[in-house]
Amino acid sequence: MDARLVNAALVSPQRVSRAPLHLAQGRIAAAAAVAGGYQVDLRDHLIFPGLINAHEHLHQNAIPPLKSAAPFPNSYAWIAAFQAHFDDPAVIAALSVPKALRHRHGGLKNLLAGTTCVAHHDPWHAALDAADFPVGLLRDYGWSYAPGWRAYGPPIRQSFHATARDRPWLVHLAEGTDATAAAELRQLAEAGCLAANSVLIHGVGMGDADVGRVIAANAAVVWCPGSNLSLLGRTLAPRRLFAAGCLALGSDSRLSGASDLLQELILASEHSDLAAQDLLRLVTTDAARILRLPTVGGLAPGQQADLVIVGDRGGDPYRSLVGIGRGEIRAVVRGGLPMVADADFADWFAACGIQTVSVTLDGKPKLLAKSMADAALIALEPGLGPVDI
Repeated sequence: MDARLVNAALVSPQRVSRAPLHLAQGRIAAAAAVAGGYQVDLRDHLIFPGLINAHEHLHQNAIPPLKSAAPFPNSYAWIAAFQAHFDDPAVIAALSVPKALRHRHGGLKNLLAGTTCVAHHDPWHAALDAADFPVGLLRDYGWSYAPGWRAYGPPIRQSFHATARDRPWLVHLAEGTDATAAAELRQLAEAGCLAANSVLIHGVGMGDADVGRVIAANAAVVWCPGSNLSLLGRTLAPRRLFAAGCLALGSDSRLSGASDLLQELILASEHSDLAAQDLLRLVTTDAARILRLPTVGGLAPGQQADLVIVGDRGGDPYRSLVGIGRGEIRAVVRGGLPMVADADFADWFAACGIQTVSVTLDGKPKLLAKSMADAALIALEPGLGPVDI
């Protein structure tokens, strides 16, 4: 349904404005294109673009992480150590959940934290094509797993050369702190697989010269601080990559990373000198450009009406989003429709013809679109429940 969101501040990385936001046919519309529509008064609120998670393994979020006190030298050592973890009854139980449900759970986890678009880094699953999948997804892209892990995913050279140059190509790279990780950027370049559409996941082991090489190629890195700190004991220094517009943010999955993209933003703030306004770029405009997704990550007419609505906490408006938990989000909107929101948005759901269920999210009462409220799905998500279905 068409709608007008009024009296809120519109917050993008470039500016803060106070014009009404018009939504029509699932997209942001120019004022002249919308006559009437449902009006939502958002006085004392801020509207941000829906967040973009540039790296996620959607189906891995319910698998218990490996318990280890010591950091690993690289991801390959972590993968080797995890093999014994497959005998853990909790892991066996998690993997017995149908993969379609696990993918959908990963989508819901992201939606609850204000993420409306995700780059999934694994084989495509039919569940991702569902019309009511919780989040939008990066499509038409190439990927390989990692240079040192050839048992899984397409071969690197074959995959890179099969990917159109105007589409992103994703690969885990330099995920470690040892010589193995440090050598991977050079090896990738020598293989002819470092180009403007190369999106390198992690990059912790890259040196200064490697960072310069990435910038010169106009390639990009996806920063996953939660996963890096958990597995490797350190993360990359983001300033140069950010300044060159070559950096986005990802959450990896709960198997190794933080619980969601909001928590990754907190970690990114704590482990860098980037301001909250800078960090918003990493999950909106910069991520959209790097992933070749021109219709998401912004608030301009013609873009998808994917939004995160929060209360205005005063002071720096960017800090009203960067630093909060998902329970503090007032509403998440996809395609112009509320999907999860506080209970006082009930009339908006009703005006859109969306049936809801009452839930609690991290102890906060919420309304969740019934299409997202399958009992088996909700049972997978910590902090979510109970429901009235």
